[in-house]
This record gives sequence, C-alpha cells and structure tokens, in this order.
Amino acid sequence: MNADSNACSLGADSQYVELAVEVFAMLADATRVRIILALRDGEMAVGALADVVGKSPAAVSQHLAKMRLARMVSTRQDGTRVLYRLENEHARQLVADAIFQAEHALGGEPAHHRAAHQHIPARPAQRSAS
Repeated sequence: MNADSNACSLGADSQYVELAVEVFAMLADATRVRIILALRDGEMAVGALADVVGKSPAAVSQHLAKMRLARMVSTRQDGTRVLYRLENEHARQLVADAIFQAEHALGGEPAHHRAAHQHIPARPAQRSAS
C-alpha cells in the first residue's frame, strides 16, 4: 500500500493545486458566493434562491448547474420541486473565510473578531497552590 495515500495534500507540490484553482474560479462570482451563503442553513428551491440573491430564476439555475457539475451543490426532488443544498461544508467554509479576509482588508477590528470576543467565556481564576 502506498504510504503517501493518507498524507496531507496541503503541500506546495500537491496534486490538487490546479483543482483548487478551479474551485476558486468557480467562487469568483458574486452570485455564486451569495448562493452558497443562502444555502449554508439548508435546502432551497430555485425560486427562493433567486429571491434571496436578487437574480432571475433562469440565471440562478444556470449558476446552480455549474456548481452542481463542480460538486459544490447537490439536489433532492420534493414532488415537483428540486431542492438544492451544499454538497459538503467546504464551500461554506471557503466563502466564510473569504468574507472574513475581506473584513480584514477594510482595516480596524473585523466584525468576526468582535463576535468571537463576545462569545469567549471569562477565564476562571486560577487557584494558588498553597
């Protein structure tokens, strides 16, 4: 068995670099980023997605078709409706990280840092060993 089959694929020489570039190219569209943000909490039909992202259902369908080919979204039939969902958590995380990086570009303390500080419980006082 190949010992490298379980190795981390995050090295500079990774065989996945070119595919990663294709993922970024797929996400280099504001409508697709908005679709991923809309789908982060669950399934949605094309009409509902169109309303959320402010595009026509036909335009959203075209984006979803490309995203489906890229295996970013998948579908489920519900009667006559087709519901779309994120294929896995990675696209959601990529978009979240890109939004967080954009917040850093504005300078100052990014909103995601302020939110993180608000949710960190106070450290309990350490007892002295006396």
